[in-house]
Amino acid sequence: MTTAPWRDPALPAATRVDDLLSRMTLQEKTAQLYGVWVGAETDGEGVAPHQHDMTVEYDWDELITHGLGQLTRPFGTAPVDPVLGARALARAQRRIAAAGRFGIPAIAHEECLAGFTAWQATAYPVPLAWGATWDPPLVEEMARRVGEDLRSVGVHQGLAPVLDVVRDPRWGRVEETIGEDPYLVGTVGAAYVRGLESAGVVATLKHFAGYASSAGARNLAPVRAGLREFADVTLPPFEMALREGGARSVMAAYTETDGLPASADPGLLTRLLREEWGFTGTVVADYFGIGFLQTLHRVAGTPAEAAHAALAAGIDVELPTLKCYGPPLLDAVRSGRVPEELVDRAARRVLLQKCELGLLDADWAPEPDGPVTLDPPGNRALARRLAEESVVLLDNPGGLLPLASGTRIAVVGPRADDALAMLGCYSFPSHVLTHHPGVPTGIEIPTVLEALRGELPDAKVTFAQGCDVTGPDRSGFEEAVARTAEADVCVAVLGDRAGLFGRGTSGEGCDATDLALPGAQGDLLDALLATGVPVVLVLLTGRPYALGRWHGRLGAVVQAFFPGEEGGPAVAGVLSGRVNPSGRLPVSVPRVPGGQPWTYLQPPLGLAGEVSNLDPTPLYAFGHGRSYTAFTWEDVAGGEVEIGTDGACDLSVTVRNTGEREGAEVVQLYLHDPVASVTRPDVRLVGYRRVALAAGEAARVTFRFHTDLSAFTDRSGRRVVEPGALELRLAASSTDVRHTAHLTLTGPVRVTGADRRLRCETEVSPVR
Repeated sequence: MTTAPWRDPALPAATRVDDLLSRMTLQEKTAQLYGVWVGAETDGEGVAPHQHDMTVEYDWDELITHGLGQLTRPFGTAPVDPVLGARALARAQRRIAAAGRFGIPAIAHEECLAGFTAWQATAYPVPLAWGATWDPPLVEEMARRVGEDLRSVGVHQGLAPVLDVVRDPRWGRVEETIGEDPYLVGTVGAAYVRGLESAGVVATLKHFAGYASSAGARNLAPVRAGLREFADVTLPPFEMALREGGARSVMAAYTETDGLPASADPGLLTRLLREEWGFTGTVVADYFGIGFLQTLHRVAGTPAEAAHAALAAGIDVELPTLKCYGPPLLDAVRSGRVPEELVDRAARRVLLQKCELGLLDADWAPEPDGPVTLDPPGNRALARRLAEESVVLLDNPGGLLPLASGTRIAVVGPRADDALAMLGCYSFPSHVLTHHPGVPTGIEIPTVLEALRGELPDAKVTFAQGCDVTGPDRSGFEEAVARTAEADVCVAVLGDRAGLFGRGTSGEGCDATDLALPGAQGDLLDALLATGVPVVLVLLTGRPYALGRWHGRLGAVVQAFFPGEEGGPAVAGVLSGRVNPSGRLPVSVPRVPGGQPWTYLQPPLGLAGEVSNLDPTPLYAFGHGRSYTAFTWEDVAGGEVEIGTDGACDLSVTVRNTGEREGAEVVQLYLHDPVASVTRPDVRLVGYRRVALAAGEAARVTFRFHTDLSAFTDRSGRRVVEPGALELRLAASSTDVRHTAHLTLTGPVRVTGADRRLRCETEVSPVR
């Protein structure tokens, strides 16, 4: 029996795919370019924008006779028992393979922003919490586990991570980002990609590019970023995740920049992504993004025109369904309005990826290899560690924390005894279960109240909700004040409720007018403080909120960004002292609710000055965080250095834990460019290292700085390293500078290439 070349695993993938394409009809090729969303609702509240009016009807049995590119969210659309779901997916894949001439299954994709978005799967902390850990290896370990869970049920592609850099904290999707600095986003995001890809799952970078820079912080609003902001802030995390993470897929953003939608931009999706960066994987549309070229952007008059624009720009796969790349594209190619070469180009990329995944092999089998358990003890232990490392102690001026055993504690607030207070909008309970009332959560999620009672069994803990997350109702204030007045300390647990499209205070389509605490929560905090009882503020949020109104009046402030299913015990552990807090802010915390947008990446005119009465200086700076132990920074090596514009130098410091307990310090390296040909941020992060130390222990931290890290986009659009003075600042935050090294770069202006160094390598060695 002769095996067709495309079935022969001994041949190169390109040879196999070329052979297969030569045998396929036009309809079979276009069938590889779209997905099908089985079970998606076409009315009511959806989980994707315009889901109700963009989902199309189709005949499943007829459709799959031509093949199928993707299966959309077989686990993430409704509560599905993981074991039964894996069997159902395997049966569907067998049907797809049996129906077509070539027996090619679909790629199944799922959301995995904070864990696998499936019923009974581990709900990890949100990406903003990953940023707060400043611990890429730990994030990589989490992503590997997420990937293993996806593969265990037959899923091939994960729609994560989000690499958007926060530009305005009022944006609802801040919780999905890693932070407001491109270096932090890039290093942590690349770690997530490495972990997911190491499990054999295709990582999909979101949202390429500029989505977080939307005007007025409105979801899916136009982007008005300039060329240099786009090149130096928006793009670097994607480049790092591709070059260092090995991501095999990219998702085009919904937004438009300067009038050009990303989904119809060949300069972005082809010239930059493929020709300059060398990307060879697949570009997928954000859900309904191709159809939006017609309905929202109005740069196409019909679905066929939208398909042509997207395909020509470089989008290979339409998700989640076949509104444009289905019959409209097929008819347009047959009539000569769209070149078939564009279909061939995209189909080849899709089939190459299927070949990499083993889906073209004759011995392919969709059934799971082993048992299916999506929230095993190992996952929960990892979720706990991530949550613990992500909690940020913002302030503890009088040493009120840790709480003493036997204390009378009044726990107050709408987030104290609600399991959903721990979860972001892309966790399954917040994302999907709200549409299925009566279905249990599927995972155990201890609340802060429950966990604190467990942490301090000798304490007398009382509870009052006080108010809701939103709304003006103050009828619960009286009970909350009464419980507080009877206590030695009040723990006020306030924050966000994650949701979608206005159904929450944080999440996709839940944008904020300002950064005041939602609803009556700020007034509740005032009422608690008026009792004279010391108040510990605990925030469970998806974005930073302005806290200047209470600065100097609170006993302590603890910030957690939707810390996941083990977030309650993690926060309670910080309050009790079992956990020594080590999180650092991935976003600045503002002093006042208005005066936004603002992040720490500001040129001189973006800082406080005499020309405006508005002072944007944050209350707590990017990178800030406190500990229950103390650290000294000693014996700095690297002061006055002269190197060429293509040179490198080392900067070292010894960090010593001078306290009485184990803790972790985050040593941060910032760059200050005193004079440049275009305005530059006053400081920007170029390196960091998290260092865990036992009491009395010391370690030597060395940063290996290369001048590539000083490169920026000049007036002509080139990325250059300029000669002149630079400062490298060793710091505990963007404003807490411990040592400054002065560099002089000599030689000509140097244009950097695609091989420029993106990372500042670090080394940690013990000190005796």
